[in-house]
Amino acid sequence: MESNNKYNSPTKATITGIANLFKKRQRVGTLSADDRLDGKKVLITGSSSGLGLATAKQIAALGAEVIMAVRSGIPVKGEEVRKESGSEKVHMLHVDLSDFDSIAKLVEDVKTQFGPLDIVICNAGVVASKARKTKAGLEEMFMVNYLSNYYLLRLLINQKLLKRGGEETSRIVIVDSESHRDPKAFNWDDFGKFKAHSIGQTVALYGYYKLLLVTFARELSRRINKDGLVHPVYVLCPGPVNSNIAREAPVLFQPLLKIVFGIFFRSPKKAAEPLVYLSASKDVTGKPFDYLFLMERKAIDEKASNPENGKKLWEKSESLLLKLNLEFE
Repeated sequence: MESNNKYNSPTKATITGIANLFKKRQRVGTLSADDRLDGKKVLITGSSSGLGLATAKQIAALGAEVIMAVRSGIPVKGEEVRKESGSEKVHMLHVDLSDFDSIAKLVEDVKTQFGPLDIVICNAGVVASKARKTKAGLEEMFMVNYLSNYYLLRLLINQKLLKRGGEETSRIVIVDSESHRDPKAFNWDDFGKFKAHSIGQTVALYGYYKLLLVTFARELSRRINKDGLVHPVYVLCPGPVNSNIAREAPVLFQPLLKIVFGIFFRSPKKAAEPLVYLSASKDVTGKPFDYLFLMERKAIDEKASNPENGKKLWEKSESLLLKLNLEFE
């Protein structure tokens, strides 16, 4: 898999991320006092730590009923969100995004316990030290960073758990990365095939899976915005975040990474701004698709915006799930 070499190694990715923080940018806007989420139901994946946890706290503080979909941290992290947000409308549901059965159960739990959602924030991600097979035989990073989002959103749509119609239409907010621009091309021939990889290939693969994710998001927007009703699909890159996403880095480098992350990377609280803005701001109401890098509006990479690529990715993803005997229609 070829790349443009800005994010294809941990060192280059770190340097690029830090450099981007110091560039002058035109802000898209800011939340106003009227941008509240009272009465809204919000599902947030990967919300037991880092960016997702910070987002859950801020969304809850805006009055939303927050559903934290997490693999760990139950009930401690939910209690933390309640305490810091001042809201008691915080719930936790277990999900393992490397397990299709667990994703299906999450959707069923949402349906029986909460009903239709107003906002879905797909935040969870993983940077693994090596390739690991999921129960379905897929590579874990491929599944968690991309395919689980495809499956989850298809299930939510099928189960009518996303609202449609005017201002009540549900928003879909997806956390991506500027590293989606790095890969030069799609590797269609090996789509979904398990391949071993080491830590040296992890960062480049992460960028590739983020390319798949934003390509899917753009195609999803095309498909659900055909009948005149706007169904927002918003994507963002929060920039480099001082989180635990690099927890699988070699032990030798972790003290250095901790120092670099602490000095140069943004805190999860600050980095959550574009997530909260796209979830709550009235400024983006009526937009079928949007992409923010930090708080600047940008065009996504042309590979991701190409309708032919979007169609091919959709079909390959659907075909792969059908081969695994998974139903979503």
